[in-house]
Amino acid sequence: MTVQGNPKLRALLFDVQGTTVDFHSVVTATARRIAGARYPEADWAGFTDRWRAEYFRALKAATPQRDAAWVTVHSVYRRALDRLLEEGGLTLTADERDELTLSWRRMAAWPDTVAGLGRLGTRFTLATLSNADVAAVVDISKRAGLLWDAVFTAEMAGAFKPDPAIYAMAARYLGFAPAEIMMVASHKYDLRAARALGFRTAFVARPLEFGAGGAVDVSYEDEFDINARDFLDLAGQLGC
Repeated sequence: MTVQGNPKLRALLFDVQGTTVDFHSVVTATARRIAGARYPEADWAGFTDRWRAEYFRALKAATPQRDAAWVTVHSVYRRALDRLLEEGGLTLTADERDELTLSWRRMAAWPDTVAGLGRLGTRFTLATLSNADVAAVVDISKRAGLLWDAVFTAEMAGAFKPDPAIYAMAARYLGFAPAEIMMVASHKYDLRAARALGFRTAFVARPLEFGAGGAVDVSYEDEFDINARDFLDLAGQLGC
């Protein structure tokens, strides 16, 4: 398939957390189940928001680790959790902290995800391109029933998105030119980084990424090749 005069589109790369699966409701529900009775006045949805923000801050500050031992995203989440609990005066046991941190690997697929991927997979190679660890993406995918042709993550490139190295790594392993690959994400920074390297881009709006009433940018932009309301809409626009 040709997209807006570009070479034939052969593969789609998908962001995972937020774009493909719902992390907010799962993490919030887990926190409430573990500690809600102990802290009935706590704002667990807000806690999840702050936790996610801490994760983004840590990744933004991280330096490429191509020649060093990889610092796992799981460990980043765990350290951020310890800081947030201390700041909020909340007490959880080590086992409870471990269980809560693992909720980032137990996300649920959005209602359109599995059917949308099924349609898209009839025409295109489908792969992940996530900042999450390889083990986490495999775990998330198995639990959510997501069928990929390949799994690519920041861990494999030694750098986090939006570092150009991670997008180049995925194109190299797929064996396609960037113009033959479309990055699919609900995060515009991700799409802009891919676009700068010659990838096609598809923005998928996820208004509930941060829960009901959460602050999410769902506005469509002409700079992207496709703007879609969900994966089924994306499949339709790509002729699947």
